[in-house]
Amino acid sequence: MNVTPLPDAESLRGALAGLLDGLPPKQAAQAVDRLIANYRGATPTHAPVLRDRSDVAAYAAYRMPATFEAVRSALAGLRTAAPDWSPATHTDIGGGTGAASWAVAEAWPSGVRTTVLDWAQPALALGRELAVASQSPALRDVTWQRARISSALRIESSDLVTVSYVLNELTDQDRAAVVAEAARAAQAVVIVEPGTPDGYARVIEARDRLIEAGMRVAAPCPHSADCPIVPGTDWCHFAARVARSSLHRQVKGGSLPYEDEKFSYVAAVRFPASPTPARITRKPQIRKGLVLLDLCTQKEGLRRDQVAKRQGDVYRAARNASWGDEWPPPADTDD
Repeated sequence: MNVTPLPDAESLRGALAGLLDGLPPKQAAQAVDRLIANYRGATPTHAPVLRDRSDVAAYAAYRMPATFEAVRSALAGLRTAAPDWSPATHTDIGGGTGAASWAVAEAWPSGVRTTVLDWAQPALALGRELAVASQSPALRDVTWQRARISSALRIESSDLVTVSYVLNELTDQDRAAVVAEAARAAQAVVIVEPGTPDGYARVIEARDRLIEAGMRVAAPCPHSADCPIVPGTDWCHFAARVARSSLHRQVKGGSLPYEDEKFSYVAAVRFPASPTPARITRKPQIRKGLVLLDLCTQKEGLRRDQVAKRQGDVYRAARNASWGDEWPPPADTDD
């Protein structure tokens, strides 16, 4: 019996390796250096960051695996809050080479009709090549459409809209308009930005606009009230483990077989969802006979719990908990 391969992280790395084989290391490194400057920069651009195929190839090797893992984690938060919901249609705004479309195809393997919008034609072309190489029917059926991501953007109604690592490239006016358009068109909106103070600030701004548009936060927040973090004192972000292929290590100049992608995100919906009672907002601190959990909660805002060894199953769950997990774990919710 033939089994259709899932568009997971391993198949993405394989597709990247196949298409980028032969990319000159020096040329790739130069393109990556320029892309890092744009990626971390504070000045919005009115032109595509990805100018040609060498830019796009470097970007795909440098950023696509990490973007996939970050969006995958954000979608997991949405699926946990709304396990019975699944989208039939998906629009990826500023989707570039299609990392979010891979994450969506993995999250809902029964098939989602995806449209990727981006203003860089070379990115769309490479994204299409990667999708074909995936052997996934859902990815091979993706529509790749050139569109300027600005205040003039208008999209078709869609069950799910994703906007990942895009808002930093936009002016304040365009950023507000794109988020408003996503909220108007979608039943669920997932926005992902770098896990930096600036990225978190953009997510919080988008979160406020989504709530103003009548949506409710499904993840990661346990509530749709104001974020309890005092601006300028901290920021909410999470981490996703990214396995590095040899190509990835070569382009990024790294030696470890993995890296941790820091990201901030919000998932907001127009349908019933059940946010977690609390979420772990920092790496749990394990002491002798004690686990310290920093939490964001539905009713008490930020809180630190001390879970002692004498608490048995709860203690064991705390020792196994990870940064970003819901708390308490689903099996212990009634304890």
